[in-house]
Amino acid sequence: MEYIILIVVLAVLVVIGGVTFLRPRGTRRRDGGADAGAGASGGTIAEERPSAAGRATETKATVGPEAEKPSLEKPPPSAGRMVRLRARLARSQTGFGSALLSLLSSGKLDDETWDEIEDVLITADVGVTPARQMVEDLKTKVKVEGARTPAEVRAMLRAELLSAVDTPASRELRTQRHEGRPAVVLVVGVNGTGKTTTCGKLARSLIGDGQSVILGAADTFRAAAVEQLKTWGDRVGAETVRSDTEGADPASVAFDAVSKGIEAEADVVLIDTAGRLHTKTGLMDELGKVKRVIEKRTAVDEVLLVLDATTGQNGLRQARVFAEVVDVTGIALTKLDGTAKGGIVIAVQRELGVPVKIAGLGEGPDDQAPFDPEAFVDAILGDD
Repeated sequence: MEYIILIVVLAVLVVIGGVTFLRPRGTRRRDGGADAGAGASGGTIAEERPSAAGRATETKATVGPEAEKPSLEKPPPSAGRMVRLRARLARSQTGFGSALLSLLSSGKLDDETWDEIEDVLITADVGVTPARQMVEDLKTKVKVEGARTPAEVRAMLRAELLSAVDTPASRELRTQRHEGRPAVVLVVGVNGTGKTTTCGKLARSLIGDGQSVILGAADTFRAAAVEQLKTWGDRVGAETVRSDTEGADPASVAFDAVSKGIEAEADVVLIDTAGRLHTKTGLMDELGKVKRVIEKRTAVDEVLLVLDATTGQNGLRQARVFAEVVDVTGIALTKLDGTAKGGIVIAVQRELGVPVKIAGLGEGPDDQAPFDPEAFVDAILGDD
């Protein structure tokens, strides 16, 4: 009987072993555990690899849905900006204008009064020579026209200031695509004048006018300037060409930016340069190099010199040095709303023979405007 039981047990074990051996081997789960159909016997179990589509799906599932890009800002057009910002300019300029109006309409235009008028003009940074010339012109007009009423005096002074601010050179900023290539604008100036901000605001203005812009971050000595310029560009959809290496060759970055502008068929390429200390000849030489390297690729259409209006006559000394290194074609005056020395407009144009093309009139992103002589003079004189 014991033999029979032993034979039966052996037979059952043989049957179970045979069934297990004949079952197909399973695959291993990705978590490393055995599949439900996998056998307990030894041997290598091949791991299943996801297809390309599977990997893409997994990546998407891991990362999650792509974050929505922030909507781009839509800047207003540049036309009429200075007229709209006239009140802001007038708040800081009317002291200059009201002093002149008061002296001219005092009814006592003797030599002492004319000296006071000249002092007011010089204090406003008009410059000694231009101030004397304006006084002589005003003396002649008073004798010939006999202006005495406030309205007549204002009209006379307005005409004289417009004549002083006027310049034969065009104030138009050359930013139109031409000859199948983008316009190239080189922005220069010393530290602290607001070059990068001017460059960013100008990009906003141009995009507001419907143009496409490439920014070149050639101020490679100051990492903050590169990031600041990129932020300006990102807000309005302007691509910024930059180097990831601090202290990289500015000329190389400028060249790459122009090349990108040509490739992308952009309308304008704006190049922000380093804050050159006008007392350091080596840095000025480097600025000349940036311009020469760009010109190996294409012409530079504008060299825009950024000056801080609050620096007054010191800004003229800076302007002279820059004019010797590069052919300055226009002036961008920043902080014009923060000074009563609006005469710097007259002085810098007379000194360099180039026009003021841009006026910075506040801290807001759109508080920069094409310079409008009539709006400027009206702001100096205040309301009628």
